[in-house]
Amino acid sequence: MREVEVVGVRVERPTNQPLVLLRETEGNRYLPIWIGAVEASAIAYAQQGSSTPRPLTHELMQSIVEALGDGLEEVRITEVNDGVFHAMLHFESGAEVDARPSDSIALALRAGARIVCTEDVLDAAGIEASRDEDEEIEKFREFLDHVLPDEFRGGSGEPPDPEPEV
Repeated sequence: MREVEVVGVRVERPTNQPLVLLRETEGNRYLPIWIGAVEASAIAYAQQGSSTPRPLTHELMQSIVEALGDGLEEVRITEVNDGVFHAMLHFESGAEVDARPSDSIALALRAGARIVCTEDVLDAAGIEASRDEDEEIEKFREFLDHVLPDEFRGGSGEPPDPEPEV
């Protein structure tokens, strides 16, 4: 397993499909994973440390884990099949839960948990970066410093209709 860090999220053009970009902490490979708009917003909010007036799904999940006396220890990105990534949540109690990487990453950022990836996944889907590409990644990081999480909602830039409070 190789530890990875979240570089950030962005919307890929022309498809308007969000992706999260991970980078090996001890290496020069990047791992792009295409994700949904809601998860992109959740990851961006977590990275920016933004709070919301009401808990979003990933904030709620973190609160539930803590209320049950457990903690998220590690997220493991375990496989990729036909472009579909799989992850496992590993908790301090020893419990393991199958999850999508996008949800796992959003939760890991909120919990301060480490994110790791198998060598097989990095070999299959990782991209080795050159010095020029590293400069592009730095430009991407600068972009992330100025983008708002709401910009990842929906292809039109409009947020989805809020769920009614019950």
